[in-house]
Amino acid sequence: MEKAAKEIRELKGFLPRSIVYAGQINEDFAEGIAGFYKAVWEEREGGLSAKQKHLMVFAIACSSNNIQSAVKILERLQKFGATRTEINDAMMLAAWTGGIQSFTDFSAAVLKEMERLGY
Repeated sequence: MEKAAKEIRELKGFLPRSIVYAGQINEDFAEGIAGFYKAVWEEREGGLSAKQKHLMVFAIACSSNNIQSAVKILERLQKFGATRTEINDAMMLAAWTGGIQSFTDFSAAVLKEMERLGY
């Protein structure tokens, strides 16, 4: 599992808890989950960039009212150079797909975190 863990740490910047927990159950299980992370987040020629992927998961987190995840993703977006306009666009798409009530629910926490991060 060490090789997979190292690759995921380099790719994501941290080792997800799911890989740690899976490793405590079964090494092959941990390798499988690490492979899933790698398949999703690794950049491929002609594919989405890491920033685009994070904007997408941010919008999905917001539209499903997963406020904790949305706030956490903002830090990753900052790392990948996302602009305030890109984040605002993602929030508006989340309002479109999740409904205006969902927007009302997540916007206060997200806007507060954006201010803290200097957006």
